[in-house]
Amino acid sequence: MEGAGYRVVFEKGGVYLHTSAKKHQDPDSLIAGVIRVVEKDNDVLLHWAPIEEAGDSTQFFFSKKDTSGGDSCTSEEEPTFDPGYEPDWAVISTVRPRPRHSEPTRGAEPTSPRGSWAFSVSLGELRSIRRSKPGLSWAYLVLVTQAGGSLPALHFHRGGTRALLRVLSRYLLLASSPQDSRLYLVFPHDSSALSSSFHHLQLFDQDSSNVVSRFLQDPYSTTFSSFSRVTNFFRGALQPHLEGASPDLPPAPDDEPEPGFEVISCVELGPRPAVERAPPITEEEWAGHIGPDGHLQRVPELKARIFSGGLSPSLRREAWKFLLGYLSWEGSTEEHKAHMRKKTDEYFRMKLQWKSVSPEQERRNSLLHGYRSLIERDVSRTDRTNKFYEGPENPGLGLLNDILLTYCMYHFDLGYVQGMSDLLSPILYVTQNEVDAFWCFCGFMELVHGNFEESQETMKRQLGQLLLLLRVLDPPLCDFLDSQDSGSLCFCFRWLLIWFKREFPFPDVLRLWEVLWTGLPGPNLHLLVACAILDMERDTLMLSGFGSNEILKHINELTMKLSVEDVLTRAEALYRQLCACRELPHNVQEVLGLASPAEPQSPSPAASPLPLSPTRAPPAPLPPADSATATQPDSSLEILPEDDDEEGVDS
Repeated sequence: MEGAGYRVVFEKGGVYLHTSAKKHQDPDSLIAGVIRVVEKDNDVLLHWAPIEEAGDSTQFFFSKKDTSGGDSCTSEEEPTFDPGYEPDWAVISTVRPRPRHSEPTRGAEPTSPRGSWAFSVSLGELRSIRRSKPGLSWAYLVLVTQAGGSLPALHFHRGGTRALLRVLSRYLLLASSPQDSRLYLVFPHDSSALSSSFHHLQLFDQDSSNVVSRFLQDPYSTTFSSFSRVTNFFRGALQPHLEGASPDLPPAPDDEPEPGFEVISCVELGPRPAVERAPPITEEEWAGHIGPDGHLQRVPELKARIFSGGLSPSLRREAWKFLLGYLSWEGSTEEHKAHMRKKTDEYFRMKLQWKSVSPEQERRNSLLHGYRSLIERDVSRTDRTNKFYEGPENPGLGLLNDILLTYCMYHFDLGYVQGMSDLLSPILYVTQNEVDAFWCFCGFMELVHGNFEESQETMKRQLGQLLLLLRVLDPPLCDFLDSQDSGSLCFCFRWLLIWFKREFPFPDVLRLWEVLWTGLPGPNLHLLVACAILDMERDTLMLSGFGSNEILKHINELTMKLSVEDVLTRAEALYRQLCACRELPHNVQEVLGLASPAEPQSPSPAASPLPLSPTRAPPAPLPPADSATATQPDSSLEILPEDDDEEGVDS
């Protein structure tokens, strides 16, 4: 088709925009249109226009190039949406492309509601093209511009994505990303311009003037001999440019990567080493580390033993106070006694704050009333099958309730969030002392408090770190999960939130936590524990043809069926395998604690703190101790009777 000053070289109907976030689109949310590649005024445009209500497929807009460079025409009412089944890409970006001022032809009305969705973009403005995942009902393409915004996702209900890409390849070089076969990076056919870009990017150590010609003539040898620094290039290509910065220049080193896209090198991991767990530390071995005045000696060696074998049940009541920061590893027996007296007084002052609130006052304190109701409900169903908490009048339930309400007085900003009772229950079971359990719980919360913050930034970051580790350890598993819409690893959320509390039998949870609290071999062993579980289940997941629902169901059914010793053995083996890799990406090294983290790029890093290692946890900020001891209520200090043999329960 030709007209005055333009020629249509490709046209395909049945190309829809999905304007609803629902997975199953209703007819009103589908806008049918035509996609065209048009040569016009020494430029090549990719143009989409809707088919008007009358059904005349010849009605479309041609767009003039916007040379104003302004965004003043962008309407605040422009809708944004997500098709629902691939939230990371198949969306209309909230950063909309600059609106094109359309000139109607053949009587089309530019003010029609559907006509407002029409767009036109020069091929030179494209930065990348992403194809949909295989297996979806309709194939689609997402085009990203040099400005970093995404054009509306184009859904090809009648096919045609390959034909369109073949036509575009006449005018552009489409380079498939080595990290993602569905992502095409766009370059102009102008070899001199591309070579100049390589030169500016410092992609090659030698002269890059003939790189493109050599690449086109012999892509294999040129790729393997010259693209040794291609990872840096793709990192730059996938990062959004700073506002006002030239797209021809490499981004600043401190640019934050595009959300949802983690750039890593292709890593060749060596063989996985064999690991053997050691037996638990005995009372005699622990006593060998206690000095004459009660100081613990050779603490690093002691922590290493706890990491490799755990503790005998009879040692946990004492050892957990050190692991959770309640007692100092360097303190003497007398110093520990003085510290515990001080902490006992401090605890009961905070407890008295909520116990002295009358029912009349509580009716006017909705926050405290809400905490109390939520705690009572959660405590009533926490570990009720454990003998320590069974029965309607069990004193352990009352202590769980009191400790959690006192924690609300200790940490006003966080208060109580569902899941905290799961973390307190094993601690109270081991210490069997209200005050000791409270301060040990506070130490645990110093490690995981970010998991319970309303913003959920810490949980999102940990899921991202888990995905990063899994991408290095097992790319095929990641690709499989991604193809089944499970690549976000949201089914691991509960694992990380409460540190696998509901995944293992109760005695195994005690062993797992004391190993994690050592902070060895790095600050994020819990992420490797998650990787180990997925590694153990990879064949079941990949060979059974599971979809997203079946994957979630299978993961949930693993509860109480996992062996903690097998999981810890595999997690340590994964850690050693990663450490032995000489080309481990720096961001993976940061997660494992092998490299110092880069300078924080977030303007408010405190909003999403990194999980603290137990060995690096700062002491909890405490209010100044009062010289006078507060009056203790009747339920002040309750030492629970030791009816059950702890070692017997743990066996």
